[in-house]
Amino acid sequence: MSQIHSGGCQCGAVRFRIAGALKDSSICHCRMCQKAFGAYYAPLVSTRAAELTWTRGAPKRFQSSNHVQRGFCENCGTPLTYEAADGIAVAAGAFDDPASVPPTIQYGIEGKLPFVDHLHELPAWQTMDDIEAAPFLADIVSHQHPDHDTDGWPKEG
Repeated sequence: MSQIHSGGCQCGAVRFRIAGALKDSSICHCRMCQKAFGAYYAPLVSTRAAELTWTRGAPKRFQSSNHVQRGFCENCGTPLTYEAADGIAVAAGAFDDPASVPPTIQYGIEGKLPFVDHLHELPAWQTMDDIEAAPFLADIVSHQHPDHDTDGWPKEG
């Protein structure tokens, strides 16, 4: 039986489905991935030996180098893909269940920021623990697409 994974962008304009085993999940620390994700590193899941289908919309692409295109949602900006001659990798955070694709290797460690290995040592708070400093959190309404497929988005009405 084939494994099925789904996911998409924050606004729901782009959705995907992957059928097959996902074996290569990584974190890339190179500067190009840092810029593409606007983050300290990029978590990516290779779709090699699996079938990737865009079920709603499709990513817009940026040619980030002579060998790589980066796919993203043109509506909300969510990073979605790393596309090179050896295949397509999908952003791990775009999966509906990102915990199902934990990283197994790190790449581009020459660009690794020195504090990344110590992030777990920082003080940690749950979102609502900061309610006094950020009272707007008490009545926040998310417009983010839910972590499952929907017939349409945004919701009507």
